[in-house]
Amino acid sequence: MIDLFAGCGGLSLGMEQAGFTPWFVNEIVETFCNTYKANHQLSDEHYYVGDINELNAHLDEYEQYFSDITLVCGGPPCQGFSMANRQRILDDPRNQLYKAYLTFLSKVRPKFFVMENVKGMSNKIDEIKQNFKDFLGEEYLFDYRLLRAQDFGVPQNRERFIMIGNRLGIEPLDIFDTIFENKRKPFVLRDALEGLPHLEARKQKGAKDVENAESGFTICDFTYPDTDFYHFINGDKNITKLYNHKNRYNNPRDIEIYRRLPQGANSLHPSIADIMPYKSRNDIFKDKYFKLDETQICKTITSHMKFDCNMYIHPWESRGLSPREAARIQTFPDDYIITGAQNMWYAQVGNAVPVKLAKAIGDGIMKFIK
Repeated sequence: MIDLFAGCGGLSLGMEQAGFTPWFVNEIVETFCNTYKANHQLSDEHYYVGDINELNAHLDEYEQYFSDITLVCGGPPCQGFSMANRQRILDDPRNQLYKAYLTFLSKVRPKFFVMENVKGMSNKIDEIKQNFKDFLGEEYLFDYRLLRAQDFGVPQNRERFIMIGNRLGIEPLDIFDTIFENKRKPFVLRDALEGLPHLEARKQKGAKDVENAESGFTICDFTYPDTDFYHFINGDKNITKLYNHKNRYNNPRDIEIYRRLPQGANSLHPSIADIMPYKSRNDIFKDKYFKLDETQICKTITSHMKFDCNMYIHPWESRGLSPREAARIQTFPDDYIITGAQNMWYAQVGNAVPVKLAKAIGDGIMKFIK
């Protein structure tokens, strides 16, 4: 398989768990690609770290990696896509990555492709189907569905647009029906957080390199919990090292807000009325603070966590979620190493496709390959 816009590797990892072998990877952000490299055994020549438009301009130099590819997958960012946008998607210069994805498919022509994107893409599905037909001709059959990560065990509210196509004559709806056979009840937030070491918010500002038992470690010894969720994300591995379970700095006011709020409450809760810093704009900032409910699935993990975790307050500790906790909610295994600066740990996890959602898609496609 080839993974475009690979990020830190969530989509790849799920496909790998379904039986695919990552063979070529494209990612423009070097920090994200370094995380991918840290968790895979591919040699450097199997990576293109840079703009996919540049890759498309030099595809002939990588021809040896593109013969007999089973699957190309990726989620091209569509910054110019909007439900209210009246111009054609391809005409918006901000959607060059979407166009580049189609160009890559038209030249490499894999047996299958998967495109993952925001659920709002379905509002322009007729135009999108025409785009694919214009680039790929009549050889490919393709269709889409909106898939909810929570329908495949992921403890998170996350709905994504998934387009699947193939040139083997297989009806895409048959593939989706097979994917839906893997539906299961979701885990809840408590399941994802259970068994991780206790942390507190870091109270010393500007001390990013400080590591201790109070605010956490980049890597630490781990006594794994023998829970259903642990085995859901880790299989039968006995993991004894835990990565990226480290908290950021929070000021005393925020820590007090975290402490006072009950689970499921936001900025409008009376328990924090006297210290809430945005009283005059409560209608705008009602979700500026939100304490997660351990009995429910988590709200969507996003890259905004790189700025703060005020909307992702830990349900029973006075702090935001750690990057490892966010990664667990995204169903990354506990031994998946996230590299780079700490705020970029959050960015990478927030941008990723939930691993077990990707595995469900991969399982569905793999049944037809076999």
